[in-house]
Amino acid sequence: MRQRIGVYICHCGGNISDYVDVEELSKMFHEEDGVVVSKDVMFACADSNQKAMVEDIQKYNLDAIVVASCSPKLHLHTFRAVAGRAGLNPNNYVQVNIREQCSWPHSDRPREATVKAAGLIRAGINRVAYSEALDSIEIEVKKAVMVIGAGISGMKAAIDLARAGNEVYLVEKDYFVGGHIAQQEKLFMTGQSGKEIVKKLYDEIKTYKNITVFTGATIGKVTGSLGSFNIEIKVKPRYINGKMDKQSVKRVMDDCPVTVRDAFNEGLTTRKAIYKNYPEALPDVPVVDMGALRDHPDFLEKHKAVINPNEQEETIALLAGSVLVTTGFDNYEPKEGEFGYQQIPNVITLPQLNRLMELSPEKLVYNGKEIKSVAFIYCVGSRQKKGDNKYCSRQCCTSTMYTALQLKEKYGKIQNYHLYRDIRTYGKQEILYDRASKQGDLFFKYEEKEMPTVEMNGKTITLKVKDYLTSKKEMEIAPDLVVLVTGMVARADAPHISELFKIPIGNDRFFNEIHPKLKPVETVIKGVYIGGTCQGPKNVSESVQSSLAGASKITALLKSGTVMGDPVVARVDADVCTWCGKCAEVCDYTAIREIVTEAGKHIAGVNRGVCTGCGICAPVCPVNAIEVAKYTDHEIEAMIDGFAAAVEISEEKASAVSEEKEDFVAAHMREYPQIWKDILDTLDTEKKTIPEVADILKIAPEMVTWHLMTMNKYGVVSPAGTNEKEEYYYYKMK
Repeated sequence: MRQRIGVYICHCGGNISDYVDVEELSKMFHEEDGVVVSKDVMFACADSNQKAMVEDIQKYNLDAIVVASCSPKLHLHTFRAVAGRAGLNPNNYVQVNIREQCSWPHSDRPREATVKAAGLIRAGINRVAYSEALDSIEIEVKKAVMVIGAGISGMKAAIDLARAGNEVYLVEKDYFVGGHIAQQEKLFMTGQSGKEIVKKLYDEIKTYKNITVFTGATIGKVTGSLGSFNIEIKVKPRYINGKMDKQSVKRVMDDCPVTVRDAFNEGLTTRKAIYKNYPEALPDVPVVDMGALRDHPDFLEKHKAVINPNEQEETIALLAGSVLVTTGFDNYEPKEGEFGYQQIPNVITLPQLNRLMELSPEKLVYNGKEIKSVAFIYCVGSRQKKGDNKYCSRQCCTSTMYTALQLKEKYGKIQNYHLYRDIRTYGKQEILYDRASKQGDLFFKYEEKEMPTVEMNGKTITLKVKDYLTSKKEMEIAPDLVVLVTGMVARADAPHISELFKIPIGNDRFFNEIHPKLKPVETVIKGVYIGGTCQGPKNVSESVQSSLAGASKITALLKSGTVMGDPVVARVDADVCTWCGKCAEVCDYTAIREIVTEAGKHIAGVNRGVCTGCGICAPVCPVNAIEVAKYTDHEIEAMIDGFAAAVEISEEKASAVSEEKEDFVAAHMREYPQIWKDILDTLDTEKKTIPEVADILKIAPEMVTWHLMTMNKYGVVSPAGTNEKEEYYYYKMK
């Protein structure tokens, strides 16, 4: 047990001490068994106090410290670093939250807040008394990365990772790279061709010898952990003899008698059973749709020099130190009958319209008829109160505006109608909304409770909408083409990837990061990162930004060859464990497996590189043979005893603000931030205005204003009238 404990209770500039009697608590815990130092400080996180804590640890030979202040989310690492600088193991430190858990929620009952704070601090003291000096786990890592998904996000990330010296395996499920970007004739806001961007990135990838691209490949099996992921990929055959020249292959493609629906063109056209997604698709090797050609043995026999129907799927084992998942998204597929989809001939989706425009260079023609008017219905498959997709797909509004502009630019006099719930062309994309309005597009606002209806009257489409911009008047439109603006949904294979890599999936079925702001590309699995639209709807630039963020995180992780892991992991008492397997059954991270000791006993073994210290294994053990470091039975039971112990604080002593405030200020002046001391030095002899203080200290008046207002709030200074011109207040020491 720790016998020389230091306790530091923070005023937090009044956030805590206005409601919790920190001075009384400091005196109380000075008499606690094992406590050598007990102080109340104005700002525990201030540099001056951190230095004082280091001095205390060294002077009094402290073997553990407790800081009672704000949330550990803010300053856990701050005080761990203080312990480390003083030569104390960082894991012999406990932070107690008496701001969010005491002073703020119980500001109307200061006595009870003080009593609760006393219980929490005593629980922290009891816990740290049983704390262990744990060392970080050193894990060797291989400088190789697997990037799953070769869309624009995956390709950019692969280039970045390779440039940093990592071996990169770029795995793509499709036979060709580029993803959805290759289907875009032009991209907002730049107007660049999607195919040109794909070619540029692929050409750059081929210049790096440390990037290996696998197309037509899926993930089969994953074992291992951070630094050493063993991954099997299954590469589907192309059934093309790679030794044949391109002209011979081209002749076979032209001679192919079988056509099938072209998924790349969203089913608007057909393609040969020997195909490339588009003529410039990369890698520049066609694929044989063997399923479509099985019933044509004569054709296969005729071209057996080019087509190899016996080619088999190949399994390749790879070792990667980290994984970046950039698997992308699927387009929402409207249900049959949704706004007439698949029931009324001229109702298509926005992705289909984009392909139709690229396939129609001169005139926009669909079902043999030239299109003169287009009606866009927004939020199809997004923002559904009763459906599965309750989220906004973010990029749809902008994409639709850009498509509407392209329709006018490419085909001339086309009338566009926009039936929307809300327009969300955020940021610089608002320019497109403005341009669409000025080119004569008409906008009608509807609500989900009163959806537009699409009907077929003879050969004419009738579209009715209650327009909220005109007091819900029912408008009737007769467009040549109805376009359903569909959003992004999670890929159909997302659950498979989730199961293999243990990546959590949210209610929206996209992959979940740890924290959208603080850890936006990290997952709960160490070494596994996510980027691009597999996280949720994003436009191209946002997708690339997130994947590059993931790439930079991985580069920083792998650069030294070793990684220091958190020592808070599960551990097994080999003498008690009898291996029943219950701990392994509940572990979501496959961190526990059966092992055999040198004595031949079967017990549970913990992979410390995989374990996250979640603790779900401990309560299911029937013989209590497993525990989590820093959360041992001794520590938790001691905390409960400490919190449950009686606390006696009188009403008078529970006052949040000391009656001897002036004495308090003088006694604790050293606890103020240095800038407060500098400001008080300027006010030592006479009152001064903010500009005068700023001029003396040579700092910005805004900074002086902020600090003086805070000092005034907590009774350190007070106003002393205005200057002669009544422009500024004077301030003096209180």
